[in-house]
Amino acid sequence: MKIYGNSDIGLVRRANEDSFRCENFSENTALLVVCDGMGGANGGSTASQMAVETIYTVLREGLHDNMEPAELRELLLHAVEEANMAVYRFSLAEPELRGMGTTVVAAVLQKQAAYIAHVGDSRAYHVKPEGIEQLTVDHSMVQELVRSGDLTALQAKTHPQKNIITRAVGVNESVAADFMQETFLPGDVLLLCTDGLTNYVEDDTILESVRNEPLEHFCNDLIALAKENGGGDNITIAAAKYC
Repeated sequence: MKIYGNSDIGLVRRANEDSFRCENFSENTALLVVCDGMGGANGGSTASQMAVETIYTVLREGLHDNMEPAELRELLLHAVEEANMAVYRFSLAEPELRGMGTTVVAAVLQKQAAYIAHVGDSRAYHVKPEGIEQLTVDHSMVQELVRSGDLTALQAKTHPQKNIITRAVGVNESVAADFMQETFLPGDVLLLCTDGLTNYVEDDTILESVRNEPLEHFCNDLIALAKENGGGDNITIAAAKYC
């Protein structure tokens, strides 16, 4: 598989509070992780960087080829828990960082499968020749309103409180991450991203961009599109193309 990631400050923010990491552990195993920090320029970037590095460290020590799905689930959720505790404890020790936190979407790729854990509203997408599918469900206020039937999906896109999340890593002593497993075919792409992309680029445009582009061009073209459409937030993408 081919992997690539990139991050851009956008056109409005004074600091980039997003962090990401892409890493091949072996020929058959890779990691993608994307985080979008909150808590001010210093707190947000600290939280996202700490979460990314903690998840990477836990997975680097625990991952090996040919793991069973149950083992991968346990390890990935444990990595998110460790990241939550690391950010939470650091915020307690540093009064100016109290309340900082971060979204997380992390994926372990092994052979033709992706094992994904997420907290917050950073997303994972499965992009394939026949269409694009959002794999994660946002932990956000507007998503709760959509689920209850009080908002339509279209109304949610422009709701003034669409960026208010209901779960974040590091804000409380514990956090519940969602987990999913997805099978990928050759040519399919796994896309992880922050809302700096999804607030400015529609799903159909993501699908159009992926079809005939090398992975690096695909990611960078999406970042450029988000900036052309306003660039009001940091934009971060990590992606894998299955061979």
